[in-house]
Amino acid sequence: MIESKIVDPYVESYIKELIPNEEGLLAALELYAHEHLVPIVQPEIAQYLKVFTKLVKPKSVLEIGTAIGYSGALFATTMQKGTIDTIELKEEMYVKAQETFSELKELVPEVTVNQYLGSAEDVLPTIEKKFDMIFIDASKGHYKAFFDLCYPLLNDGGVVISDNVLYKGMIATNLYVVRRKITIVKRMRQYLTFLSTHPELDTTVLPMGDGLAISIKKGGQA
Repeated sequence: MIESKIVDPYVESYIKELIPNEEGLLAALELYAHEHLVPIVQPEIAQYLKVFTKLVKPKSVLEIGTAIGYSGALFATTMQKGTIDTIELKEEMYVKAQETFSELKELVPEVTVNQYLGSAEDVLPTIEKKFDMIFIDASKGHYKAFFDLCYPLLNDGGVVISDNVLYKGMIATNLYVVRRKITIVKRMRQYLTFLSTHPELDTTVLPMGDGLAISIKKGGQA
């Protein structure tokens, strides 16, 4: 495993200690992810997403990268009402997420989850609705392609959240770059420059977890 150099480990550990433990479905999903080595959002990112979602109050969320449905369940239990459309490439993850969302329906009956199985490049052009918030947490080398396809689906005032954008600190400096990750690093640097200079976006990059970019589309409120 590649060591992250984004946040001082003592600071990171302290922040994680402050986060309340999850219960019920989210706790069960965290245990499953740990036992089966499934990557989910880190605890500090999960806590930030909960707080941010309460502030933004989205009624519709698009997620690129479902995995076992952890972040989708986190959004749903925080929103309490609305729709989540989520795309997953791997069939085994899609099936596990079906179980998650079936249980979720009993917890938050006013949230409707629409699952899509397939590549985001194939699925996104078929979606004809608009979203208040888009969460990108999939193949890091393809974020720009994902953005280009999903941005037309974002409402004015809507938010794009991109996870893992500092990638163990490698995006910030070549000192940390692992040779086999050079292509991902180059593409992610280009993506962050693109977001930061986009005339229709206000973007900030947060050095937490594996790096998080928040981009708000100008022209209204989500």
